[in-house]
Amino acid sequence: MIFDVLIIGGGVAGMQCALILGSAKNKLFAKDKKIGIILHQKSSHLESALFNNVLGLSPKSLGKDILIQGKKHLKNVSPHVVQIENEKVFSIESSNEIFMLKTAKNTYKSSIVIISLNYAKPFTIDGLDEFLIPHEKSNPEKDRIQLKNENHLIKKGLYCCGTISGCRSQFAISAGSGAIVATDILTLWNRGNHTQIHDKI
Repeated sequence: MIFDVLIIGGGVAGMQCALILGSAKNKLFAKDKKIGIILHQKSSHLESALFNNVLGLSPKSLGKDILIQGKKHLKNVSPHVVQIENEKVFSIESSNEIFMLKTAKNTYKSSIVIISLNYAKPFTIDGLDEFLIPHEKSNPEKDRIQLKNENHLIKKGLYCCGTISGCRSQFAISAGSGAIVATDILTLWNRGNHTQIHDKI
């Protein structure tokens, strides 16, 4: 199977991106799209996070709980989105506009890939070294990294979101970054017509 889009990383940005892409399933331009998310990558900074300043989250919400609840949320509202657990991507190659992602267990193919990892070193995916640069919005003493991009696009078919895209490490910012990438891809699928997905009462 060749995915239409495959997200690497199951933190805030990656999960938000998957939720929005999955929610477009009833649109003609997205109904047959194969969407996947590789949830197991580096350890998430959410594991030790405590949230009191995020709209919609109860005060004292724990990041580790959000990681669990996010997967359940995605499964409940978009069961067609393939959740791949317990695999880590080691390399990305591209050929004839198809990306090949290699793990210890499998090789996955996708037309579009979204990198949604945190900005800590080391960055362990081969094939992206040419795009690695110092993080532009974090304290230089922390030695964070990002992928060079323009509005989240690294190169044709390859996107990044969250802190690895150069965003600050803030829950709402990372979620918004994932949402931006999702709507950019929906717009692409919708022949360039600007697209967002809303549910209404």
